[in-house]
Amino acid sequence: MIQAAALSEQFSRYKQVLLIGLLIIFYTVGVVGLSIEEYRSNFLSLSFFNLALSFTLLLIGRNLHSLRFYVFIFFAFVVGVGVELIGVHTGYLFGDYAYGQSLGVKFYDVPIIIGINWGMLVIISASVAQRFQMNKYLQAVVASLFMLLLDVLIEPVAVESDYWTWEGDVIPLFNFVCWFGVALLLQFVYFGLNLAEKNKVATALYCIQFMFFLILNIV
Repeated sequence: MIQAAALSEQFSRYKQVLLIGLLIIFYTVGVVGLSIEEYRSNFLSLSFFNLALSFTLLLIGRNLHSLRFYVFIFFAFVVGVGVELIGVHTGYLFGDYAYGQSLGVKFYDVPIIIGINWGMLVIISASVAQRFQMNKYLQAVVASLFMLLLDVLIEPVAVESDYWTWEGDVIPLFNFVCWFGVALLLQFVYFGLNLAEKNKVATALYCIQFMFFLILNIV
């Protein structure tokens, strides 16, 4: 029984190392490809696959799976797509913007992958925030700030990559305010349901994405 538990722990550890290694390789190749002009359009066409693969590896690396967790993922997807629909068609959330062609299949002008991305960002940001010793609601606020930090890095790259464009080519401050508000809502639900976990794959993915967009902002 003890040996079985030890083997299970070893498998889990090696699984996490493998998943993190795959993420590092995949994002490194992505940075190189997007930095070379002649290959850039080819790599941009893989943006949907990039996000879908990242989300899949994130789920594989998760320690605790439950019906409640997957209900939350669906909830985050619906909220994410919902706020983007409001934003794209009214400008009342985020500002006046429109999605380009790089993120794949759309539902009423909003890429489906965006809903998945909202859920993924909640999970990876929460994992980082879990490393701070404080109550779960303060951790939710910190996680929302980590989500906002990623958005600050993503926005300039997104415009250059035809993920989305802003009216007048100016990213409004209103966008960041709304982004933080939606992030805070999702994080409060996530932490309130006790779904957040300190996960090496999730934390690594946050750090990888941070470096990915930071480098693309520089090159």
